[in-house]
Amino acid sequence: MEHKITVAGIGPGSIDYISPAALRAIQSAKILVGGKRALSYFATDNQKSCPITGDILAAVQFIKNEILMNNVVVMVSGDPGYYSMLDTLRRNFPLNQIKVIPSISAMQLAFARLALPWHSAELLSFHGRRPDDEKLKFTDGKILGMLTDGEYNSHTIPKILISNGWSGESKLAICVRLSYDDEQIIETTLSNAEEIEIFKHCILIVREPR
Repeated sequence: MEHKITVAGIGPGSIDYISPAALRAIQSAKILVGGKRALSYFATDNQKSCPITGDILAAVQFIKNEILMNNVVVMVSGDPGYYSMLDTLRRNFPLNQIKVIPSISAMQLAFARLALPWHSAELLSFHGRRPDDEKLKFTDGKILGMLTDGEYNSHTIPKILISNGWSGESKLAICVRLSYDDEQIIETTLSNAEEIEIFKHCILIVREPR
C-alpha cells in the first residue's frame, strides 16, 4: 500500500484556531515534519520528527526516505493552500500521495477581526517578493489583504500603494500576532502609517476611506 503525506494546517498560532481534523492527524502521526516552533509544541517522544529549516530540500529528502515505510504528517502554518510548503511537496511527490487538511490562515483571521467580508478582496504577498504594480494599482472598491516581511512592512508598503494611486486617506489595518495573547489590530490610514511603530511580519488590509 502506498503511504501518504498529510499536509496539516496548524492555523495562525494559537491552538484555538487549528482544525480538529488537523490536530488528530498530528497527534496520531508516527513521522512528523514541521517548523521548529511547531515541533516543540506538538511533537512527542514517540514520534520521529524533522524540522523544516532554510534547507527545504533536506526536509523533502527526509520525507522521501520515511514515506517508503510510513505515512508522514507535514505541519504548515495557517492554511496549507496559502503560501506554504504544499507547492514544494506537489513538485516532489505524486498528487495522489498528498492529502491536505486545512485550518484557517492569518489572512482569514485578519478579515474576521475587522468583521470585513473578503470574497471580493485581492490577496497578495510581499513576503520575499513584490507583487506587480498592476496588482497594486487603486481601483474603485478595491480591497487588498497583504502578507509582509522585513523589507516590505507597515512603513514601506503604504508608500508603494500611494505611488500606485491609493489615497493617503485610505483605511489601513495593521494586524499583528493574530490569535496570540498580545495580538494587536491597529487601524489608521496609509498616510499616517509612518507615525506608528514599524511592524515587519503582519497582515495589512487596505480599503477606500468610505
